Amino acid sequence: MKITKAVASSGLTGFYFDDQKAIKMGRDHDGFAYLGEPVTPGFSKVRQRGEAISVMLLLENGAVAYGDCAAVQYSGAGGRDPLFLASDFIPVLEQEIFPRLIGRDVTGFRILAEEFDQLTRTDGSRYHTALRYGITQALLDAAAKVAQCTMAEVVAREYNCKLNGTSIPIFCQTGDERYDNADKIIIKRAAVLPHGLINNVEEKLGRNGEKLLAYVEWLRERAHKLAGEDYNPILHIDVYGTIGQAFQENPDRMADYLAQLELAASPLKLRIEGPMDRGSKPVQIQALAELRQILEQRQINVEIVADEWCNTLEDIQEFVDAKAGHMVQIKTPDLGGINNTIEAILYAKERGIGAYLGGTCNETDRSAQVCVHIGIATQPDQMLAKPGMGVDEGLMIVYNEMSRSLALLRAKGVI
Repeated sequence: MKITKAVASSGLTGFYFDDQKAIKMGRDHDGFAYLGEPVTPGFSKVRQRGEAISVMLLLENGAVAYGDCAAVQYSGAGGRDPLFLASDFIPVLEQEIFPRLIGRDVTGFRILAEEFDQLTRTDGSRYHTALRYGITQALLDAAAKVAQCTMAEVVAREYNCKLNGTSIPIFCQTGDERYDNADKIIIKRAAVLPHGLINNVEEKLGRNGEKLLAYVEWLRERAHKLAGEDYNPILHIDVYGTIGQAFQENPDRMADYLAQLELAASPLKLRIEGPMDRGSKPVQIQALAELRQILEQRQINVEIVADEWCNTLEDIQEFVDAKAGHMVQIKTPDLGGINNTIEAILYAKERGIGAYLGGTCNETDRSAQVCVHIGIATQPDQMLAKPGMGVDEGLMIVYNEMSRSLALLRAKGVI
């Protein structure tokens, strides 16, 4: 079955592009916007609307396969590709990539996805990760439509995974509404919460970590108050390097603070994402590996999660090999082709490191649905409810796609 035509349309994501560097510098809020000038190249404001591009592949039998090109909320930060605007990249798709897609056979996924993920421009550079992300989603959908099966079945078949019918724990994030949105998550009994968006020392962590400590205590009490003693979610909090900032990047002081957080969270399990941001990949790997060793030596049972500077498949492999953290976030748009996301999950699992099928609030319903199928096939430890920061919408999209797909697989006798 061949592709007869390719079409692109501009779209909106479920959130916004934010200039992380400017926010860390202390830009003030103005309602939902931020005051002050952006500092990351490409941004016209500190916060601006998130944009996406839908890629639609028309097949010989009249079917249409599609995926969405999207980039992370904090584009241009931590070694990531720059801001992704639809008006800049639709011409690139139409002029440089679509001509190579038309006429291609989509009977299988893996080989074609690897080819288009590795495409280079005339100057030898690779295409923006967002483009590779959306194109490969569409290719997976096309392969599933040709085979008349789910996308999960295609992934399982081509990557030698066993479909076992297990639901993936879903991680919901509150955004800045860390109290009201935490209530929503707790009422709906999601498995992991709240992310928390702790991206500023003074405002959210506290100079000595006291604000986050109080928040963790509140989360523990609130979970049991609203959902009962039998509800024991994992607390997973992204601190964007602010613990390192607050404690002068001293690993022993950071460990002391993590021990306090563990006690505040008990009996709930606690994960801390991005405890420090050391400014480059080699130093970040070293710092996370050292902190993990200290925590294990002191029997502090807080899991640390790698995020910043852990962007590509190759990055993830380096973090995993160095045991730089207990878990890696596989931030799906940052990896480019979804073939890399699949490989990253399997690589981490094979080596005993937690695999978090993540992404960004700044994705779309379609990219979230495709990621669910990757999750069903590869069985990561958790996956992100996305897009958006409103809780209900992202959780609905991910939960319902997972529930529907597992029900179909059971009905077909696949699981």
